[in-house]
Amino acid sequence: MVQARPLGVALIGTGFMGKCHAMAWRNVATVFGGAHPRLQVLCDTPDRAAAMAEQFGFQRGTDDWQQAVSDPAVDVVSITTPNGLHRPMAEAALRAGKHVWLEKPMALTLDDARAMADLAARHPGQVTLLGYNYLRSPAFQAARNLIADGAIGRLLAFRGVYDEDYSADPLLPWSWRMTHGEGGLGALGDLGCHLVSLMVALMGPVDQVTAMTQIAVPQRPSPNGPRMVENDDSALALIRFANGAQGSFATSRVARGRKCRLQWEVHGSDGTLVFDQENMNELWVHRTGDAGFMRHLSGPDQPDFAAFCPGAGHNFGFNEQKVIECRDLLRAIDGEKPATPDFAAGLEIERIIHAMAASDGRPVMMKEDHHEDA
Repeated sequence: MVQARPLGVALIGTGFMGKCHAMAWRNVATVFGGAHPRLQVLCDTPDRAAAMAEQFGFQRGTDDWQQAVSDPAVDVVSITTPNGLHRPMAEAALRAGKHVWLEKPMALTLDDARAMADLAARHPGQVTLLGYNYLRSPAFQAARNLIADGAIGRLLAFRGVYDEDYSADPLLPWSWRMTHGEGGLGALGDLGCHLVSLMVALMGPVDQVTAMTQIAVPQRPSPNGPRMVENDDSALALIRFANGAQGSFATSRVARGRKCRLQWEVHGSDGTLVFDQENMNELWVHRTGDAGFMRHLSGPDQPDFAAFCPGAGHNFGFNEQKVIECRDLLRAIDGEKPATPDFAAGLEIERIIHAMAASDGRPVMMKEDHHEDA
């Protein structure tokens, strides 16, 4: 059972991830037990707030996010807004005494992320959690357990790719996502940060990165004429981990035909693990002595799967990952287990992707505290 006392929830934003958060809040007690959260207030634009509050099951809607985060009936704030609003909203929620569940990326700049982590450290009684939902996949958790148990031996290498094609069409209109001032980093901030979260969870801290970024479509059409694209469409990196292992990393938002190609593999001295998010219920495992790879299909023997379904092979989904993430947030608020990644861990992810953005083909040592922002 989780959460003996029902928490009051404010949700800011009702897009893709806002709906995902709303479903998680509505389903977490059904799946894992405990008190159902009180869905107090939903915040969005004036033309959406009331209607979406009714659809999502919140008691009321508002277009004033500052009112939402300061509401005395609210204990925890879910923030699913555009990237440029993450810092002011998260900081306001922390100062108002709330717990914070914030979607990735953490912030626009490394300085912003550092300031947010510093503020969270000054509020130790308040939980912060970043929305890296792929960490909650039962297949991923099984892979982490295999590594921790020494099943594939000493870690030698990581290879990871996260490609999508949502910006592949050169006629796609310019948007805020393509600016530093509102979007921050491009493919690195939208996609690459997910891959970094998985990479670090599997391999441990990063010592060095050497990277290149590319703007594949320099201009985009807009109602006022062509607008310049400021942030990366794709990035490639070589990595050295603190444990001596090496890694390769690639991400793109212009990879035609790729929808959610989040693929990674870990090479060990005694075996290899392979995963592909487009087949998220499969983990492929090779160990010394095997003729090839064995397919391990997600089922109730893997972490958290059984809470949703008792039958193997019935498949786990994207939104279920968010329900687990919500459960982990509630456990952290109850003091059962620390939330991860919190803002401190999120700062390390931001340091890595901003180092990649700043590298320009030169090695960047992660042991140094870099203050330049890409």
